[in-house]
Formats: sequence, C-alpha cells, structure tokens
Amino acid sequence: MSSWRRLADLVAAEGRAALVTVHRVRGSAPREEGARLIVRPDGAFHGTIGGGRLEWEALRLARAALVEARPPARFVEQVLGPDLGQCCGGVVTLLVETFELVDLAEIEALAAAEEVGAARIEACLGEDGWVRRALSLPPLRGRVAPALAGVGRGGAAFAAHGEADSARSEFSASRAPAAPPHPPFADAKGTFSRRGEKERARQPEKHWTEPLGPIPTSLLLFGAGHVGRALVLALAPLPFRVRWIDSRDEAFPAYVTANVAPVRADDPAAEIGAAPPGAFVLVMTHDHALDLSITAAALGRPDLPFVGLIGSATKRARFVARLRNFGMPEARIAALACPIGVPGIASKEPAIIAAATAAQLLAERERVAAAVRGHASSAA
Repeated sequence: MSSWRRLADLVAAEGRAALVTVHRVRGSAPREEGARLIVRPDGAFHGTIGGGRLEWEALRLARAALVEARPPARFVEQVLGPDLGQCCGGVVTLLVETFELVDLAEIEALAAAEEVGAARIEACLGEDGWVRRALSLPPLRGRVAPALAGVGRGGAAFAAHGEADSARSEFSASRAPAAPPHPPFADAKGTFSRRGEKERARQPEKHWTEPLGPIPTSLLLFGAGHVGRALVLALAPLPFRVRWIDSRDEAFPAYVTANVAPVRADDPAAEIGAAPPGAFVLVMTHDHALDLSITAAALGRPDLPFVGLIGSATKRARFVARLRNFGMPEARIAALACPIGVPGIASKEPAIIAAATAAQLLAERERVAAAVRGHASSAA
C-alpha cells in the first residue's frame, strides 16, 4: 500500500497521524529522498526511513508532534555521524508533519494521483497558503484518467484531471491558512534536545519537489497455479501492479492483495494487445500450447521489455524452435527469460521459485529504469 493511501486510511480511522519524509539527502544515507514513515496516535508506525538512530529520532519528533494541537510542520537536519553516531556520514533533512481530518481531502488527492502513476510532488508556500500537487503522469495510451475534485483545508479547492496521451497531469491540494491563521511552516525552530544540545532546525523552504512514491511496474501474470499464487504473495509489498490472468473458472483464491487484479479471460493471449508499454509479462499457465501463444504475442511487442516463461532449458529450446518457425526476430527470441528466476536457486518449491522470480523482476525493473535515465540524459 502506498504511503499516501495508508496515511489517508489512518487519518480517516483515527483522526490524525504524523508523517516523516526524507526531504533532502547529502552524501550517504540509509534511505533515499521521498522515503516516508507514518506514525499513529498510539505511537505505532508504518514504513521506514532507514532504521537506527535516525529513525528513532524521527519517531520521537513525530510522537511529540502528535501530542501538540496543530503543530507547524518542521524541517529538521541530522548530520548522521556527529549527531547520531551513524557511519553513513551524510546529512539528512527530515520533514515532520501532522495531518488531521480537515486534511483528508488533500491526502486523498495525493493518494489518487499516486495510484494512477503520478511521480513527484511539487509544494509551494506563499502568502495565500500552501499548495501541494502531484506532477508527471505518464502517457495513458488513449485512456483518460478519472477526474477527482474536492475541498482542501480552509475551503480551497483542488482538482485532478488526466488527458489522453498527455505526459503531464496535475493533482493539487491548496491549504489556505485556517482560522485562526496557521501557516504550515511558521516558526520552525528547534525545541527538542539531543545529548543536551538543540537539534538543528532548518528554515522553511518556499518551494520544493519530492518523489510522490515509487511508480509501480505493470505486470501481466498468466496462470493461477501454485507458482502464480506464491508469486502474487511475494509481490504484495513490492512496486508492481499485477494483472493476474487465467482462463479457468474458480482459478483464483477468494482474496487477493491490493496490488492484484484477477481477470478470467476466455482468450488470455488477447490481453497482450491491451498491455501498457513498459509492462512486464510472466507466463506460467496450465497448458504449454497456451504458454506458446501468449509468449509469441508478448515477444511480438518490442515495447514490452521483459517476457518470462516458466520451464526448463528443454522447454526453452522447444519454444525457441517454434518461435523461429513463426518468423520471430532473433533479437526478441534472445530476450525471452526461460527458465525464470535469479540463477543459483535450484529448488522447485513454489514459494522459492516465487522468491527467485520476484528478485529477477526487481533487477529487471532497475535495469529498465537505468536505461530510461540513460536515454533521457543523452537526449538532453
């Protein structure tokens, strides 16, 4: 579950919560910018900003903020070596905020933006209040994103809208000063002590951007057998949005994780045509002929960067021969991952195959992201 969705659910259920975000990083640090920790009113928490003393200090700050009545958000700088004795050696600036029911519409807007693929938050603090919006919605291949509208703090409106084949959409939430006026970053001064010294507190920034959350990779998973079931469980906490496809009635379990959409399809191979560019494909059905049909369709789309097929080296050799007979280009045949999973793991236990395959998917996700960054750098 995304940080903003979890925060929205928690505020709706309990009335308030604190959010700690890794706002800026200089040098080496346990987590990247945009990592988040959500703290409940009872002190329990979800997520992590890296563990150790840094997280312990962040929890203390968040729990203290939750005791106050509408405390201002504050930026807190931690020098990991001198301040906390952590050997990372970098400097981390944390953003500590509290949210209440009055903020729920704003949180819902950001959660909705993250769920449809927005990548970054832009925040602006001005005389008229604070505006937070999500940016960089990927192209939608002719689909229109659902419109969202609501009211943020102080009655200021926010909206969310998508446009077919648009490379950018905006989800914004304005927080005008409440009555009495309460600017979100007023008087951000250090008030907590650490070994007898005041913490470093940074003055409010007027404008910044930060990651909204990891954009999940679309995955088409064909087959709801033992390995398929184990795999969806392995992928539950990972950044993948799974479309789980099978042709058999009652193939799926009664309950699935939040990132999985089960689909019963009479013609599973036809699902490939509707897959978004950049989607990953894993094929593990109950029928080898069906496996071949789906695999050929997936390899026929060069914009699908990963096609995996469960099976042995013998199965791969037979499929390669058939694909050549179909006239499949050699470059696409070479792209077929079969057997699936990271090398060096020989077990055929479904849960172990799933773990090895999840690791492979994460590695492929990193590879694709690096290629995209390299292409962007060369084009700039």
